[in-house]
This record gives sequence, structure tokens and C-alpha cells, in this order.
Amino acid sequence: MSTRAATYEAEVLSRTPLSEHLVRLVLGGPGLADFTSTGVPDEWVGLLVPGQFQSRYYTVRSWDPVAGALVLDVVVHDVGLVTEWAKGDCVGDVVVVSAPKGSFAMPADAAWLMLVGDLTALPAMARIAEVTGVPTRAWAEVPDDVVALAGYLPGRLEVDWLEQPGDGVSRLADVVTDLVWPEGDGYFWMAGESAQMRAIRKHLMRERGLPGTAYDVMGYWRETTGRQPRAVDPGPVYRAGKRAGKSDEEIWADYDEARG
Repeated sequence: MSTRAATYEAEVLSRTPLSEHLVRLVLGGPGLADFTSTGVPDEWVGLLVPGQFQSRYYTVRSWDPVAGALVLDVVVHDVGLVTEWAKGDCVGDVVVVSAPKGSFAMPADAAWLMLVGDLTALPAMARIAEVTGVPTRAWAEVPDDVVALAGYLPGRLEVDWLEQPGDGVSRLADVVTDLVWPEGDGYFWMAGESAQMRAIRKHLMRERGLPGTAYDVMGYWRETTGRQPRAVDPGPVYRAGKRAGKSDEEIWADYDEARG
């Protein structure tokens, strides 16, 4: 028998623009009393806003169980289920968030960490960099003025800020194929536009020959529609595929199909 995922009502306590396209929302209230973080640094929750019947998924930038404050940094585009709401005065509104899930699983013996993503990936990149102790480098593709975002990622992190092309189409796949990789075994984490992520997975599997445990590449949105794919935990998909004797490439194809 399936069990319905837990949901929590929360009030928007504050709204703070961080840049032209990034807004910080702090959620709180008694409805979050039973909310529990997974502790996984790229964890996300579904967010259902007033007037909508579909949720969209956002990284938990931080969770303070003492204060009962859940921080979500929301990317605002021209249109979208959450965008139009988050652009306005949403303080005081009541929203619904789902129980968190995460997929970051860096091996304990990893000697380095590489983070790559667009603006939608920045919250996860920032939180990951805060809690991992291995040498880390990041590549961030953003449409905003870098000056506004310069302090967003931890200061100790070496960051290559990449200008997003004027047509709004990500070029991260080209960036990753040209990377110079560190020596030894490490972990590669990346998130952004889904087609770019599929191209990167193929590169990691075919050209670099990495096992699935050495990377996590997540499609956060789709260029053709601008919508988010469904949030699907890759762990069960990966384990089921391995039990079935599938290759990593076949497993990731199953994962993309599950996200729809």
C-alpha cells in the first residue's frame, strides 16, 4: 500500500531579492513544527503556492529547526507557476511544502569535488560547498550581474562565473567537455537544463568512463517548456537498474523517462 508523502503548511515570513532573478523566501509558522531535514545538502521540497494546483521543486537553502525557519531561494523567470507569485508581495501568504528529498552522495574517500550549474543550481551549490571539506571548484552560468551574486557562494570556493548566452539557452555541456579534471578520484555534481544534463551524462559515461557513484547530474528544468521535470529520487532508479543488470546509460535513460 502506498503512503502519501507528508506535507506542511507554512507562512511566508519574508521576501528578499538577492539579484534580478533570485528571490529569497523565508517560511515559518507552526505548520513546520514536524518538518525534518534529510541533511543531504542538495535536498529539495515541492512548493505549492496560493491559486495553483501543481507544485514546483526548490532546493532547501537552509533549515533552522530551532527558529522553525525554512529558506528557499527561488529563481524568477518571465512566466511560471511560482514566478508570478514570487515576483509580488507574497509575505503573509500560506504555502504548502512537501517532505524533503536529496540525492547528493559523495563517496567518503573522494579527494575533490566539482560543482557545475546554472542559476537554478546555485542554492544547492552554495549549501554543498558549505558542508563539504574537500577541495572544491565551481562553474556557475548566470544571467545576472555577477557583482550581485559574488557573495552568494562561500568565499573559500574557487568559482568560474560564466555569462549565460543572450538567447537564454544554456551552454554548460560545452563547458564541461572542456574541463581539466583533477588527479585521483572525486565527485562531480551538476544541475541545470535537462537536455544539457543528458548530454553531460553521456560524456561522463562514454568519454570519461565514470561509474554512476562518481557523479550526480540533475535536470532541474526544460528549455522547450520552461517547466520543471517531476522530482524523482535517482537512488531507487539506480539500484533497481543495477539489480536488473542495466548499464549506467540505460539507468539514466529510465530516470529521465520517470521525470517526464
